[in-house]
Amino acid sequence: MDIGMIGLGKMGMNLVQNMRDHDIDVVAYDLNAAARTTVTEYGARAAASLKDLVAALAPPRTIWVMVPAGTPTEQTISTLAELLNPDDIVIDGGNSYYQDSRRRAAALTAQGIHFFDAGTSGGMAGARQNGNFMIGGEADVFPRIAPLFQAIAETDGYLYTGPAGSGHFLKMVHNGIEYGMMQAIGEGFEVLAKSGYDYDNAAVAKMWNHGSVIRSWLMELAQNAFSTDPELSAIKGVMHSSGEGAWTVEEAIRLHVPTPAISAALMARYRSEEPDAMTGKVVAALRNQFGGHAVDPQ
Repeated sequence: MDIGMIGLGKMGMNLVQNMRDHDIDVVAYDLNAAARTTVTEYGARAAASLKDLVAALAPPRTIWVMVPAGTPTEQTISTLAELLNPDDIVIDGGNSYYQDSRRRAAALTAQGIHFFDAGTSGGMAGARQNGNFMIGGEADVFPRIAPLFQAIAETDGYLYTGPAGSGHFLKMVHNGIEYGMMQAIGEGFEVLAKSGYDYDNAAVAKMWNHGSVIRSWLMELAQNAFSTDPELSAIKGVMHSSGEGAWTVEEAIRLHVPTPAISAALMARYRSEEPDAMTGKVVAALRNQFGGHAVDPQ
């Protein structure tokens, strides 16, 4: 199996290493020349352009796009549409809006090109090994790429979800749930910080993660963050958002589904852009721990 990978940022580079661990041949491209050099250290071949990447793969091709959602993804897929042949496959593994994925699938299908939207979870660690993937696209074509996900995902960590758009819709809702879970953790430590008791936050997180009802990877990441900075005093409590929480709330409103926890978590992120709070610090630290997302230093 050989795969084209476009985008060698914190997720794409780890996905390449994951694929190479499973003897998947990878031809990779990124605008950054240094990234193209680095990827060869993992046994992948670097392409100097999208045209070169397409030419280096034997048809029918499978190309994974892992660039930021929005304009970068739009431009990349539009360029690929001009370079690929019928029966080639394009996988969008980024956090694209599901309606954009439906539109892109329709446009590519008209050219005989297959499109899959693959919601990707697990952060950088999951990209590196044992990832989690939610994949929408043509059911009769999916078996061609199922071995790829079987190789790079955790056992039972990938799911074919239905037609194009369904993968990114599921990832959108996943991220909305993530907002609520992180908000609850952040608020809990905010209460502890103002309780008057001198809690060791790292010790609390570690204890909660051993046998308690709220044990989770997020709690493990909270322990990691507090172990480095016990009061998270080095970062601002600004909780940036990628937009998926807002999309989840918008869809919930459209579908008349009450989502008070997710909606409140989204509003809290907007509120965090104002003066600092421990809640914001915890959520910002968690996002940095699992996804390498930027934090605002004090």
